[in-house]
Amino acid sequence: MRPFRYERPADPRSAVAVVHDNPGAVFLAGGTNLVDHLKLGVAAPDMLVDISHLPLDDIDDTADGGVRVGANVRNSDLGAHPAIRSRYPMLARALLAGASPQIRNTATTGGNLLQRTRCVYFRDVTTPCNKREPGSGCSALGGYTRYHAVLGASDACVATHPSDMAVALLALDAEALVLGPAGEETVPLEQLYRLPDGTPERDTTLARDQLIVGVHIPPPQGETSAYRKVRDRAAYAFALVSVAAELTVADDTITECRIAFGGVAHKPWRAHSAEETLLGKAPSDALFADAADAELADARPLDGNAFKLPLLRRTLVAVLRDLAERNERGESR
Repeated sequence: MRPFRYERPADPRSAVAVVHDNPGAVFLAGGTNLVDHLKLGVAAPDMLVDISHLPLDDIDDTADGGVRVGANVRNSDLGAHPAIRSRYPMLARALLAGASPQIRNTATTGGNLLQRTRCVYFRDVTTPCNKREPGSGCSALGGYTRYHAVLGASDACVATHPSDMAVALLALDAEALVLGPAGEETVPLEQLYRLPDGTPERDTTLARDQLIVGVHIPPPQGETSAYRKVRDRAAYAFALVSVAAELTVADDTITECRIAFGGVAHKPWRAHSAEETLLGKAPSDALFADAADAELADARPLDGNAFKLPLLRRTLVAVLRDLAERNERGESR
C-alpha cells in the first residue's frame, strides 16, 4: 500500500491551484481509469485532488447552435440526453458502444477524454514500457499486438487510445474547455492529443495542472452520421477499429464529410486524407475504397495486427455507403 493525500477543493480554480502547488498531485473524477492504475501500481501519485463533486455536470445549448457539456457529465447521462440523441446521434452511439453500463454510469466526459492509451504491457508493471518508465523499452514490439496501432506509432510506443467518445467528438470538431493557472482556454480536440514520437509518456498536450472543465460541440454539419465499432465481442470490448463519420450529398456530389478512426493510433485519428479524397466527387464504393487507401497509405502494421488495414477499409466503405444511401432517401442525422 502506497499512502497518498486526498484533497476535495471547493471549486475548479482551487483544484487547479492545488495540483499546481503539489508536483505529485493528480485530478480524480470518476476514477474508472485512474483507480485501476492505482491498484495495478501503474500510477503512484502523492495526492488525489477530487473534482467529482464540482458543479461541472450541465449540458447547455450555446449561442452558435452547439452544445456545451460539463466535464463531470457522466457518459450514460450524456448518451441519453435528448439534445445529444437528436442532434448528435453519432456521439450517442459511440457512448453506448463504450465499456459497460456500470462504467458508463461512473465515467465522466473529461475523464473519458484523458484515458491513458491502452496496452497490456503498460498495465503490467513487470514488463518494460516507455510510457510507464521512459527509456525502458517497448515490450509490445515483438509481443502481443492485436489491439495496437497501425497509424502514427513510433519505435518508442505502439499503444492505441481506447476512447469511443473521443472519436465521435473529433469527427464533430469538438473543443476542450481547459482551465489552468493562467485562466481558461479552448483547445480543439485534434490539438489535445499527441503522437508518441520519442516521449510516449505524454498522451496529451495539457500540462499536469490544466483541468478540462467542459467540451464545446459545434452544430452538426453533415446531413447523416454514424459511429461503427468493430470488436472481438458484442459488449465491453475495445475497438479493433472504429469509424465516426458525417456525410452530405447534394446533386450526386459529396459536399461535406468528416471522418475519424478509433482503435488504430495513439490518439483518435482524424482522416483528413480520406476527407479530401471524397469531397466534390460522386459517391461510390470505388471512391470510398480510394478514400480508405489514401488514409492508410502511411500505415505501418505489426505482425499481429495487419488485419486492421483491410478491416478498417471495409468498415469505412460500409459506413460511407450507408450514409450516402440515407442521404439519397432524404434521411437526416
